[in-house]
Amino acid sequence: MTGGLKDGETDEGFLHSQFIRKQGNIYKPNNKEMDNDSMSGMKTMQDVHTKEIDLVNRDPKYLNDDVVKVEFEDVIAEPPGTYSFDGVWKASFTTFTVTKYWCYRLLTALVGIPLALVWGIFFAILSFIHIWAVVPCIKSYLIEIHCVSRVYSICIHTFCDPLFEAMGKCFSSVRISTTKGV
Repeated sequence: MTGGLKDGETDEGFLHSQFIRKQGNIYKPNNKEMDNDSMSGMKTMQDVHTKEIDLVNRDPKYLNDDVVKVEFEDVIAEPPGTYSFDGVWKASFTTFTVTKYWCYRLLTALVGIPLALVWGIFFAILSFIHIWAVVPCIKSYLIEIHCVSRVYSICIHTFCDPLFEAMGKCFSSVRISTTKGV
């Protein structure tokens, strides 16, 4: 393992990476790139549960882009010629905006965390069922149906193909003509 050492370093300095061999990682023996990355210490794995969340852009995948965007102008609008007092219009705008803002915050404070727990459990169960039940069942079905399809294909080619070929030859000389009778 002296090929990856710098001048003056010894093997003892790499006690944390004893799983690295000259051939690569013991879990991926032919992976030289992982060997180099592990030895240099440049790349570190990040835990998904401790990643930083963006408090500014809370919808980075634009899930609610066209659904939940409700502004005052989308709900209340006065056509030309039927305007209320400017003070009433401003007060209505402020009341609508502040009410929507604080009601949403209050609801998320009261119901958001329990719903996050419920949705977390739901998607965990859904993932578990998909990984441990659905995909293995589909793979098992595809393996079993492959054998059945081969037997079915052999039967079709053995019995039906000659029958339909013979019927095709028999009816190939049949000519049909139509005439209009007046």
